[in-house]
Amino acid sequence: MQEAVFIRRNIDKWKKMEIMVGDKLFTTPDDMVAAYNEITSDLAFAQTQYPSSPVTSYLNSLALGLHRDIYRQKHYSFASFLRFWTHEIPLSVYGARREMITSLVLFVVFFLVGMFSYFGDNDFVRAILGDSYVNMTLYNIERGQPMAVYGTGTQVESFLGITLNNIWVTMKIYGLGLFTSFGAGYGLMIDGTMVGAFLALFIDHNLFKEAFLAVMLHGTLEITGMIVAGGAGLLLGNGWLFPGTHTRLESFMISARRSMKVILSTVPIFIIAAFIEGFFTRFTDSGDWWRLAVILLSFAFVMFYYVYLPIKRHREEEGRG
Repeated sequence: MQEAVFIRRNIDKWKKMEIMVGDKLFTTPDDMVAAYNEITSDLAFAQTQYPSSPVTSYLNSLALGLHRDIYRQKHYSFASFLRFWTHEIPLSVYGARREMITSLVLFVVFFLVGMFSYFGDNDFVRAILGDSYVNMTLYNIERGQPMAVYGTGTQVESFLGITLNNIWVTMKIYGLGLFTSFGAGYGLMIDGTMVGAFLALFIDHNLFKEAFLAVMLHGTLEITGMIVAGGAGLLLGNGWLFPGTHTRLESFMISARRSMKVILSTVPIFIIAAFIEGFFTRFTDSGDWWRLAVILLSFAFVMFYYVYLPIKRHREEEGRG
């Protein structure tokens, strides 16, 4: 059989197998074993007929990837669970670094838009946050308790409610990526503008320090989660817009699998952020230094997990290659 015919008959199948490599969320072990058996058969044929061809090298690489994943799934343990969070997710974050940076830039831009819009027109914040919320906040400011909103309800109720709300916000931004990356960009625009207008309201009343310490106590992780969700949504949407050599559906499926690992990383972040907001942010008269310490510790974690560790894991993979 001519090499061109061999490739043409099997290329669609191989592309589907490419998607399986490294995918633990959607591909079952049985699917992976079946794919591995097929690819080794194709590899044996290629090694016999086209030993020096690039297609043989490609099939060998694909077979090795499937074999590695099958071996890991057979030896699933706590170590595998730990590796997923400390290796696979950081590598996925590194692979989505352009989308993550774009998400950060968009959030900062719309945050500034929200701030400047408020100072251009004080009623702008009402259009963003709603009259009832703004009136409540102004009332709290007048009676000398600007952050009293965080003290409503019991701690457990607040924690559960905030956790659900955070997950909803995350999935909303990410899910908008289904409408291409412009959808995720729209989600970042809404949330970035809201945060900017909210902070500007307190700056206008000379309450920047109080607002910063109270909001960023939990907001360092919460805002990070929004930005990461935006990056995952952009990655998801780009699969539709830029299919490359794949069909549009194949490109979308690849992006969906990659972005799912990125968005999964926000779940523990939002739970911790909700715990801090529900149990600690309400104590607005507590010491400034301990709140600043928590903010700096949260920021250090964000830089470690989303910047340092992805780069480190990528360099390790390059070293093995």
